[in-house]
Amino acid sequence: MVDSMKTEEKIHWKKWIENKDPEAGEQLLQLYMPLVSYHVQRIAVGLPRGIDSEELRSHAMIGLYDALNKFDASRDLKFDTYASFRIRGAILDGLRKEDWMPRSLREKIRRIENAIEDLQQRHLRPVTAQEVAEEVGLDEEEVAALQSESFFSNILSMDEDTGREEGPAHILIEDKRARLPEKEVIKEETLHHLTEIIRGLNEKEQLVVSLFYYEELTLTEIGKVLGLSTSRISQIHSKALFRLQQAMIQSNIHKSEWYEEG
Repeated sequence: MVDSMKTEEKIHWKKWIENKDPEAGEQLLQLYMPLVSYHVQRIAVGLPRGIDSEELRSHAMIGLYDALNKFDASRDLKFDTYASFRIRGAILDGLRKEDWMPRSLREKIRRIENAIEDLQQRHLRPVTAQEVAEEVGLDEEEVAALQSESFFSNILSMDEDTGREEGPAHILIEDKRARLPEKEVIKEETLHHLTEIIRGLNEKEQLVVSLFYYEELTLTEIGKVLGLSTSRISQIHSKALFRLQQAMIQSNIHKSEWYEEG
């Protein structure tokens, strides 16, 4: 890790590793602050607009400080990678502990999910945000945004380890080089199907999805690239995510029917 650092950064790390020098620690926190902003903005995409970004930022700062204290510089792991893991975990842990989704919002999401199920059974195809909006009496933009928030809520509800365990910095990292035949088949099939679905999106939606998930830009950065406001990019992202979710759900239904018939 140390070889790729600038001289000043190396000095801060040396002081911090050797005697936990407070000034060096503060300098390192400031140096890696962009990681905090990056992960806060990416996670905020899936949250209601009423959520205070400063609250997310405070959770993220806890994660960054935790990473600084527990990082083992002797391991073959970049601090940026380890800190990102801790920052994201701290934000998700903070959101889990606070009931961040109001009851009224949960009720709206339930109505939307019930409407989607009814419409899909009625039409036997993926449904659009506009169709769902007409069914539940909401705006199309709101339906897409609520579905995005619902998707994030499902991720939060999963019983996953966010890596904030006490003790030294030990992370279990999957061996990506191990090629398990069944996983390769599923991965190939999923990627192929996702590619087909993404091709069905309009040009702007495809570009936003690519820049957000592949290039890992924030919505603000994407807005600057496309010359649009962050809120407009957020709307495009929500609509694209809605369409992808519905297409994947419908595909899985057809796939399970195919397997049952076979």
